[in-house]
Amino acid sequence: MSYLAVKHLHILCAALSGSFFLLRGIWMLAGSPLLQRRWVRVAPHLIDTLLLSSALVMVFWSGQYPFVQPWLTAKVLALTLYIILGAIALKRGKSRGARIQAFAAALAVFAYIVSVALSKQPIPFS
Repeated sequence: MSYLAVKHLHILCAALSGSFFLLRGIWMLAGSPLLQRRWVRVAPHLIDTLLLSSALVMVFWSGQYPFVQPWLTAKVLALTLYIILGAIALKRGKSRGARIQAFAAALAVFAYIVSVALSKQPIPFS
């Protein structure tokens, strides 16, 4: 498999992951029972495993490593924040208000991650 194929797989998984998070957030806001379906609970783990695996392959093949490349460091730190906020939004938020705030913040962090990936700059809006 070529680097370009892995990169396209990574982009596809990122788009699926973000889109599915948005959909689950909408379902959370609507109080939908769809959130409790088995496939809805399993699919994000499969998609995110492929996303992380493709990222690791690209890191090793390109020789660009987090904590060496500032933009990759920013993505890893933002990803950690996104995971925490996503967990609060979809599972661990103690109130509806907390879940909504975490959901909005997670979407903003996801947008930041995408902008860093596209610009290869830790501060992409400067």
